[in-house]
Amino acid sequence: MSEPFRSALIGVAGRPNVGKSTLVNALCGAHVSIVSDKPQTTRRRVAGILNGPEWQLVLLDLPGFQTPRDGLTGRMQRTVDETLADVDAILFVLDGTEAPGAGDRFIAERVFGSGTPVVLVVNKVDRLSPAAIGEAIERIAELGEFAALVPVSARTRDGIDRVRDELLVFAEQGPALYPVDASSGDPVRLRIAELVREAALNRTREEVPHAVAVLVDELVPATRRQAARVTCDVLCDTESQKGILVGKGGAMIRSIGSDARPEIERLLGAKVMLELTVRVRKGWRDDDRVLDQLGP
Repeated sequence: MSEPFRSALIGVAGRPNVGKSTLVNALCGAHVSIVSDKPQTTRRRVAGILNGPEWQLVLLDLPGFQTPRDGLTGRMQRTVDETLADVDAILFVLDGTEAPGAGDRFIAERVFGSGTPVVLVVNKVDRLSPAAIGEAIERIAELGEFAALVPVSARTRDGIDRVRDELLVFAEQGPALYPVDASSGDPVRLRIAELVREAALNRTREEVPHAVAVLVDELVPATRRQAARVTCDVLCDTESQKGILVGKGGAMIRSIGSDARPEIERLLGAKVMLELTVRVRKGWRDDDRVLDQLGP
């Protein structure tokens, strides 16, 4: 007789650059959350899904905690607050190579004060000696009362299975929340847009920090004779930012497309003709019509 099916919603919290998105991707075994070394890379709640024979874990990779400054960051903070109230457990990720700072303590106050069980993850231990790992664990353990503490390297996947096992403790009997063959709960268009934005962030580095949004304008499925067709608008705030994104003779936007295309092809399971157009839309971060298209 098979075991009853179990499922759980897990919120993933942590300050920028601690490796949250890399950890979510490692746990899910798929590229579901974009990775960049820039703060605020994660702008919305991303649903990454782990499926087992009799269980499902849905990971919600949260935008960072912040003080709202515009419509976009206001929505991001509301997403954090609403998600922390809904989840069965919180995965709180910290960088083991650094002592907990003010940002970590601020998040710790929120997550430990939520009343939801917390699993602490000490990430990047592949960069530390065994003695340094022990010291990092001692420092981080002082942040609050936790259900479990796991040292991991999201980059090398060391410790990933133990994180999954600790999260399964909070899975309760009930149906799967998403199809059991899914790796993400996000619509395909949003995942494509995020892959293009990831490529833009990684190519432009510090030049266009948070001024970029991507909207999928057209998505035509592949046929036996033709590749899928994807057209996207890459939005920015100013003409100078547009110049950076386009590049000399269009070189930058072509490079962005070349970087994003392989992941989009993996997502769609087909060859893709990708067309990117850079458009200036001043004040898009306060435009509800744009923000609605960027997802929850």
